[in-house]
Amino acid sequence: MEIINDLKIQIASYYDNIIAIIPKLALAFIIVFTLLSILRYVRKRSVKYMLEKADDRLLVGFIDSIFRIINVIIGLLLFLYIIGQSGIASSVLGAATISSVVIGFAFKDIAENFLAGVIMAFNRPFRIGDTVLTGSVEGTITEMSLRDTHIKTFDGKDVFVPNGQIIKNPLYNYTIDGFLRKSFSIGLDYGTDIDKARKIIITSISNVPGILLDEKPPKTLISELGASTINITVQYWLDTFDKNHSGTEIQSQAMKNALNALEAAGINLPGDIIEIKNYKNTPLQTNTEGLKKVKV
Repeated sequence: MEIINDLKIQIASYYDNIIAIIPKLALAFIIVFTLLSILRYVRKRSVKYMLEKADDRLLVGFIDSIFRIINVIIGLLLFLYIIGQSGIASSVLGAATISSVVIGFAFKDIAENFLAGVIMAFNRPFRIGDTVLTGSVEGTITEMSLRDTHIKTFDGKDVFVPNGQIIKNPLYNYTIDGFLRKSFSIGLDYGTDIDKARKIIITSISNVPGILLDEKPPKTLISELGASTINITVQYWLDTFDKNHSGTEIQSQAMKNALNALEAAGINLPGDIIEIKNYKNTPLQTNTEGLKKVKV
């Protein structure tokens, strides 16, 4: 009987404590809900304003993610203080400080990627839509989170590269200033009027939509004296902010125009020439139309 009485007293004590804390819980829910609603409204308005004023959506999205986490932490701590659990709130802050060190060692890579994301968000080595190369991954920046960066490769693959990997390795941004140089080579026959051929090539590719003419005009140069051809490198520039033209289509059209213009001018584009030397002066055999003996 004594045990039952003690149990009843204990249950009654719990009941009284619950009844006593219900008003605080209700007040805490109302205040925290109101505060979070206000913070959410301010955050959305701030993000909208930054998107209108800033030219870097990547940084705005990253800052928005950080403030989401901060708002949740503020709401949790305020809730504990209102219901009279300030000791728990202080313990949570203290434990968070200690555990952050422990977690930092345990999840070093995650912490490293987070800090790398913070650095890149403010340093801004790329923006959404930029074409980059990092390591062996080449493609277009789609999104950056607290942990990784989403890159869409040109063959349609979605690659999530850890932020730490990007910040520790060279990053090539092809489109950050709006200009991208492309090139291709053409082999001309020895004896060709090189100056005439170069002028024909420049004129032919200047008609291709998307190739810049005034800011960075196209040019040609002799890049190599090959075994059977004089190799001409053709260089031209694209406006990476112009989404009306495809870089691959521009290059295809430029090569086609150059080829047609050279052929129309009677300029030969020979294939590789192979020279066979017979030092022993003995008959050679060939498989063309069966085995035949050819004396060289």
